[in-house]
Amino acid sequence: MNFDLERARRETPGAANVLHFNNAGASLMPQPVLDATIGYLQLEGQIGGYEAARQEAARAERMYGAAARMLNCGPDEIAFVENATRAWDMAFYSLARSFRPGDRILTAQAEYASNYLALLQVARQSGVTVEVVPNDPDGQIDLEALRNALDERVKLIALTHVPTNGGLVNPAQAVGQIARQAGVLYLLDACQSVGQMKVDVAALGCDFLSLTGRKFLRGPRGTGLLYARREVIEQIEPVFLDLHSARWVSLDEYEVRPDARRFENWESNLAGKIGLGVALDYALGWGLEAIEERVTALAARLRERLGDLKGVQVRDQGRHQCGIVTFSVEGHEVASVQQRLAERRINVSLSLPEYARLDAETRQLPPLLRASVHYYNSEEEIERFCDELNTLLTIA
Repeated sequence: MNFDLERARRETPGAANVLHFNNAGASLMPQPVLDATIGYLQLEGQIGGYEAARQEAARAERMYGAAARMLNCGPDEIAFVENATRAWDMAFYSLARSFRPGDRILTAQAEYASNYLALLQVARQSGVTVEVVPNDPDGQIDLEALRNALDERVKLIALTHVPTNGGLVNPAQAVGQIARQAGVLYLLDACQSVGQMKVDVAALGCDFLSLTGRKFLRGPRGTGLLYARREVIEQIEPVFLDLHSARWVSLDEYEVRPDARRFENWESNLAGKIGLGVALDYALGWGLEAIEERVTALAARLRERLGDLKGVQVRDQGRHQCGIVTFSVEGHEVASVQQRLAERRINVSLSLPEYARLDAETRQLPPLLRASVHYYNSEEEIERFCDELNTLLTIA
């Protein structure tokens, strides 16, 4: 693949300052996203917040079209919210209002902690049961076990597309086919997948999908999106309303918006919204297939090089792996290794057992280091990273 790495790095100011392998935490923003976000904030300071919102309303509105192009859906199926967790929560807790004792929720072993905590809370409050579908030998959700678990009491399948740890890409499209055939609602957490691979909601067959701006989309922090399938929107009333998501039509009557923006609220991060729209267009400009091809190749090279280092064990699994690479280091505290890498301007993050407890306990995982690459990272950075890591582990 002929990928213009020089342009990608030139348009990423932070690439000159740090070796950034923390894209699954928050990517380095490209210059156009920085310009759009900062420029809007400057306008607010010059003319006022409400006035800036009126002046730039069309730019903010363009975000919905960009998101629709990214996900292959309609702009009316997109809601802008604060983050992926809030997006997921707005869908889940709104659905949960109809759950009854004896209803069942199916999820997977690699479910993220915040999502699973919400499942446990609703189970405690409403008497539903949360059931974990086992993994297949490759570490992804076992599709046959999922089929066998379905009955008339299953009200929701909740799946994390790309878990926070392990490099895994769950077979979300196959899960969607199973959900549709069974007539079960399907909530997909795509916060780690959108931006590093093509995510097509029509092909995936999900009813709801949550994502964040700050990770592989390279957008501002404090931004997230909820996709809600048009056919289910009007069946689900949000868990809370305000004068943006609904209309007060008389003293004792209200009407909820007919589109996905019923899951929004009136006050929002407009600078972030405009920046996220630019980030979506920027990713689409590179091409999602080209991004996925490069990210996958870089991660595969990183796993290979880490596997050559003494005392390092790569912990990734899955038939299809992504840009997230997790590994343990024998005889070293991962937080200390992270700090010493940071002193060398190398950014990685930690993947602790409590972030995905079901998976960690099943696989008996220790705290892990997580290195996540993006298309603007270079092959030379992989070599430098592994050399620096090897030096740290050798002299410690």
